[in-house]
Amino acid sequence: MSRDLDADFVSALDQPEIFPFFAAQLNFDTSQLRLWTGLKDLTIDGLAYTGAGNFLQFSQMEETSEIAARGATITLSGIPSDLISLAISEPYQGRLCRIYFGVLTGLQFYLLQEDSDYVLSEDGTKIGLDLRTAEQDVITELFSGYIDQMKIEEGAETSTIAVSVESRLIDLERSRTFRYTNENQKSRYPNDLGFSYVEDLLDKKFSWGRK
Repeated sequence: MSRDLDADFVSALDQPEIFPFFAAQLNFDTSQLRLWTGLKDLTIDGLAYTGAGNFLQFSQMEETSEIAARGATITLSGIPSDLISLAISEPYQGRLCRIYFGVLTGLQFYLLQEDSDYVLSEDGTKIGLDLRTAEQDVITELFSGYIDQMKIEEGAETSTIAVSVESRLIDLERSRTFRYTNENQKSRYPNDLGFSYVEDLLDKKFSWGRK
């Protein structure tokens, strides 16, 4: 389903120079994992997101004019192999995941030389703006759903984790099965005795029209 962007977001997109980014918030039982596609830390709505750079990738997210469930995949690469055990032991299915899209405006990164050293001014200060001091200008929630599967590809030194997330609309496709039995009724309403004698009525014979 398509959505409208607010005036602030549209205004930010009209700036002569912008830095678009994606961010993900995964709510596990023991902690909340927050990552974004930039460098260093970024504050979003008062919460710190760790910069994963190009190691964090998002699949294409499709929106249609129909009410339909569309999933997404978040891929995190370059993970040390000794940390994979943490991902395996953490319960993840059914946990909430949110994906955001935002833009930063009017920012500069530190300029680097070919040998990866910073370009310095005459007084020795770095040329550029420290991204750690910046917050996002505008942001919108692009996707919200539940973690479904986690695929791990282990390498010699680093590994890759691909997390599949299903839309909340997937609940519309899940069948709801209820039976007219005492057990099923009590699972929802423990004090309801309305189906207590249903089993006793099975194959029970009644004589109609007789005195």
